[in-house]
Amino acid sequence: MRSAPTILHLDMDAFFAAAEQAAKPSLRGKPVVVGGLGPRGVVSTASYEARRFGVHSAMPMGQARRLAPNAAYLVPRFSLYRAVSEQVMELLGRLSPLVEPLSLDEAFVDLEAGGTADDTASALAAGERLRRDIRAVTGLSGSVGLAGSKMLAKIGSEQAKPDGLLLIEPGTERALLGPMSVRTLPGVGPATGDHLRRAGMTTVADLAEAGEDELVRLLGKAHGASLYRMALGRDDRAVVSERDAKSVSVEDTFDVDLHDRVRVRTEVDRLAERCVERLRAAGRSGRTVVLKVRRYDFSTLTRSETLRGPTDDPGVVREAAGRLLESVDTTGGVRLLGVGVTGLADFTQEDLFAQAAADESAAAPHAPADEREREPAGAERAAGDGAVASGAAESGGGPAEAPDVPAERRFPAGHDVRHREFGAGWVQGSGLRRVTVRFEEPGSAPGRVRTFWADDPDLELSEPLPLVPAVAGQSSWPASRPKSRSESRSERDEGRSGGSGSGRARP
Repeated sequence: MRSAPTILHLDMDAFFAAAEQAAKPSLRGKPVVVGGLGPRGVVSTASYEARRFGVHSAMPMGQARRLAPNAAYLVPRFSLYRAVSEQVMELLGRLSPLVEPLSLDEAFVDLEAGGTADDTASALAAGERLRRDIRAVTGLSGSVGLAGSKMLAKIGSEQAKPDGLLLIEPGTERALLGPMSVRTLPGVGPATGDHLRRAGMTTVADLAEAGEDELVRLLGKAHGASLYRMALGRDDRAVVSERDAKSVSVEDTFDVDLHDRVRVRTEVDRLAERCVERLRAAGRSGRTVVLKVRRYDFSTLTRSETLRGPTDDPGVVREAAGRLLESVDTTGGVRLLGVGVTGLADFTQEDLFAQAAADESAAAPHAPADEREREPAGAERAAGDGAVASGAAESGGGPAEAPDVPAERRFPAGHDVRHREFGAGWVQGSGLRRVTVRFEEPGSAPGRVRTFWADDPDLELSEPLPLVPAVAGQSSWPASRPKSRSESRSERDEGRSGGSGSGRARP
């Protein structure tokens, strides 16, 4: 525990939704929900306007639509979020060499290690300066917590939301934590919270008064002792710039249960390829291949196979996952599949079977070229690219794109497009071979809406525009640079939308 509040925790406010509002002037101040738009989709992020209706992250999208039917529902754009995250992380790196990213929108910073702060006044000045710089560079807001420990800094940023700063003076921890719910502490989820409530403990002060022995009796030695220390405000964890991952994995949830065994195997092969791509991007290899299958009745099965040595060969991982699939009964239907690799290492060991697997893969028929791309691991997939942004976005409804529309001519709701005549815009909705586009860009006034045929050659998908216009002679996005291992592992795979060309405005 430090004697000065020199550990900073930054948490961007409703990051994905706020980025979409900044990019789309017509959505500012209106409820926006980002996530998978299919019947099994879940909410990734909800804007504060949407949260007033009870919408929150991890909520089923169907429930969110019932609570906020007039909100704008958008597919995530991870290329935009990563670009903004790089801008934010660059600002954090100016404060200290010790930056511990937790996700695209959240990180710890050791201000003392960077010589940025050594007392309350300098820490407060650094926190305020960071918030101003983030606003100037990205146009977005972030909340900051400052404390003598990581746990308290994170609690501080949560208490400061939205767009605030809370400094917790060392020595005042117990007074601050005392009246808070036990759920405030890390590791106390619904089940543990309910268990403690039945024991008569609902606040952090109750935990401190109960004592370590009572908490160990209720929760076990490790959890009980840890919870008691946290209740007293004790946390001596250091900020670390690199955190070693224990595994790399990807998974997909399907809108309709898969019954065809050949289709299931094809999906497993595709997931294995994606998993190896992430593994190689992180510069790692792994020894154990894990298959995850969630069946029609929500029962989840995992199977694993340990190889003779670490590998990053896609053929080896693909064949191992295929062998694991053979031991799973999928006749009732499969709603989720996942492939992962554990036992990570920084080297690969040549496998005698690798070449044979690669040769067999080359000889096997390839998956159809129009096979649907999916959203990143851990996210529910949208129900087709025709899903619409509705309500606050003033878009029309309509069914998903007809299946015979080429994949490269599909336009996901919320994604960027450019028209040869009308310029930059974004997809409000698509369906029945039509695409509805609102032509506006960051910093502009709310734009007009036009509808085009999906095959109009003048309309094409485009890269996201910077949220804040570049200063003359400077780029708004950070220069590309090699990613650290932790950054590579934290990135999710992004569903690709290809294609060039599209349509002419309808009369």
